[in-house]
Amino acid sequence: MDNRIADSINILSRFCGKRDIQDLSAAALQRTYGITQADVMVLFGGSIICGGDILAYAIKNNIAKHYVIAGGIGHTTETLRQTVHTAYPSIDTSDLSEAEIFNTYLKTVYNLHADYLETQSTNCGNNITYVLDLLKKHSISFTSIILCQDATMQRRMEAGLRKYISDNILIINYATYAAEVSMCNNKLNYVTPISGMWDINRYITLLTGEIPRLTDNSQGYGPLGKNFIAHVDIPADVQNAFEYLKTIYGTNIREANPRYASRE
Repeated sequence: MDNRIADSINILSRFCGKRDIQDLSAAALQRTYGITQADVMVLFGGSIICGGDILAYAIKNNIAKHYVIAGGIGHTTETLRQTVHTAYPSIDTSDLSEAEIFNTYLKTVYNLHADYLETQSTNCGNNITYVLDLLKKHSISFTSIILCQDATMQRRMEAGLRKYISDNILIINYATYAAEVSMCNNKLNYVTPISGMWDINRYITLLTGEIPRLTDNSQGYGPLGKNFIAHVDIPADVQNAFEYLKTIYGTNIREANPRYASRE
């Protein structure tokens, strides 16, 4: 049973935390897509602190032509504020949006900054629509875009964008981390440390909360439900892993918080 819990979490992790390229490099882009630079890269603020490190690496290596950080105040904001301020006490995060926190982190740690900030969105849905509005406002057209989000929400972010753009635009997923857990002495642990990583119970809550959202039925976020995202196929092994974890963690599956619903 112990191994099955860890294995099931890792199945959900690999499914939700989509990475379309092995590493964030011009060589990987060339090898996979025949390009050496994407038109746009977006870091979404719902991620943990290592998302800022991923964006800094991308900027230093000219992975995209334009860099955007998106995120207002949502359910992950307070955790991000506390994590960044604890690690870097000189950064006062108390009144900052997620995009502002990451941009300040970039400036403090790497002396870098994003080209554009989107600071009003409160959830994955308006993360996408507000970013598209921002790009349109600045007359930035694109045929390729890298999405960089917390691994638990990466696949949903892609599905949210697919709802609004044409099929000929290349979406490249690169989740901000790739977590793996193991069970030792009846306790779950991360195999490799990740900067600012969620408490393991919060991570499980976020992961298991994604599957009902991604499922295209009357309760989900797809076209057959709330119509927030494009259709997503849930593989049988992912569904089985979710159903198993639900028998153990069912009461901890994250429900949508109406406080952060769209107000458009």
